[in-house]
Amino acid sequence: MEQRHALALKQFNMKATPKRLAILGMLEAEKGYASPEELWKRLRDRFDRLGLPTVYRILEELAASGILTKVIHPNRQLYYYFCSNREHHHHFVCLSCRKVEDIPSCGIEALEREVSLRNGGKVLSHILQLNGLCSGCADKGVTA
Repeated sequence: MEQRHALALKQFNMKATPKRLAILGMLEAEKGYASPEELWKRLRDRFDRLGLPTVYRILEELAASGILTKVIHPNRQLYYYFCSNREHHHHFVCLSCRKVEDIPSCGIEALEREVSLRNGGKVLSHILQLNGLCSGCADKGVTA
């Protein structure tokens, strides 16, 4: 897994530092989203010199490169998720168990065309995130 992460970092002209690799490995194993503070608390024993600002900086670098995905929670906290799918897609986020699922279809292209025609500009990108409860949480009667 670490070798795969090192290759991914190299593709984006980023060094495969131990801290970057540790964050990627932890998020991939998570299978859901995590906050910078959660990651920092779990990693600070492993690294003598790891401050919370460093974790934020690494997460932002990885998100800007497309290796990580930002999850915007209704609680206004920013979380991060490791998504191995490099195709254009969106996410369904379970607000209870933190599971993140890919939504393979988009359907936003028509809206992009309408916006472009209406304002004369050109839409360059978009982000769509659906929040709710996964089937497992919904079946248990969990409320968000």
